Amino acid sequence: MAAPSTRFFGIDALRGAAMLWMTAYHFAFDLNHFGHIRQNFYADPLWTGQRTGIVSLFLLCAGMGQALAVQQGQSWPRFWRRWGQVAGCALLVTAGAALMFPHSWISFGVLHGMAVMLLITRWLLVRGWLRGAVPWVGAVLLIAATPLAGEGLRTQAPAGWATALDSRWLNWLGLVTHKPITEDYVPLLPWLGVMWLGVGLMQWPRWRAAMARTPGTLSRAIAPLGRWSLSYYMLHQPVLIGALMAWGAWRAA
Repeated sequence: MAAPSTRFFGIDALRGAAMLWMTAYHFAFDLNHFGHIRQNFYADPLWTGQRTGIVSLFLLCAGMGQALAVQQGQSWPRFWRRWGQVAGCALLVTAGAALMFPHSWISFGVLHGMAVMLLITRWLLVRGWLRGAVPWVGAVLLIAATPLAGEGLRTQAPAGWATALDSRWLNWLGLVTHKPITEDYVPLLPWLGVMWLGVGLMQWPRWRAAMARTPGTLSRAIAPLGRWSLSYYMLHQPVLIGALMAWGAWRAA
């Protein structure tokens, strides 16, 4: 019998905080895209570090949410409904990016990565293989393997291997010699490890209790963003871009 479903407002609040951070980051990115500011979002640590932090927070929350869903007995049909929404939105992101950035379109961004990682993580959780120290050890190994694999491909592997793994057909694995030219890139390595850190956190009693506490004023205010995260994610950029385009047209009038 499935365990009673309980809303963990702490996870919603963390995801909501990630949404606000992402919105501020994307607003700055859009200002740069339209020429209102001049920043290097692809190399400046100020911006690359923020991107890493935002994606990490999203995947930690996804790992916590998936661990909680399995603990509460979420059915496979319910999982597939939510997974289909994530995968469908990933395809929409690819289509939109191909129109806006034809030379650096997104083939495996955060939603694409999340869809694949959720499948792997859900299956391992249901099988009981992500318990105890396993998610922690697995996370460390996956994260540490990424730079080691890249260096090995650059210095030891046959050139054909590196070329194949750097292609769009296989770069979603994360076994690459260099980051591909794309506006968003969240491969399995190292990011699956980050999701497993979230799984490990949710199996830690103290952290689980903290996530289940009655929310304070701030958490209560941002939790709705976390509950509607996918809808917000899909809508915020069209709204920001549309607003900046309208502002630019008004200034030019």
